[in-house]
Amino acid sequence: MNIAQLIISILLFLVLAFGIGFILNMLAKTTWLPILLYVLLVAYLFFFKTQRQFAWVDWLVLSAGLAGCILSGVVIRSLRQKGFRMF
Repeated sequence: MNIAQLIISILLFLVLAFGIGFILNMLAKTTWLPILLYVLLVAYLFFFKTQRQFAWVDWLVLSAGLAGCILSGVVIRSLRQKGFRMF
């Protein structure tokens, strides 16, 4: 994988996971549900859908997605503590 592809992939997974996690947090009114769903999805892909081991690049991109999910939970929690009501 090219270094430019790696950087773009990391940013895309981070932003995509943050956006989906933020919307899911607003609709479900749970703070950490997206993290649980993301971990379950990665475990499903790792154990059932691949016949090969993940490379370090794959783990780096998947961990950027996990960071996006965690960041969405932190942002939602801080917005709720400051008095903002989401749906």
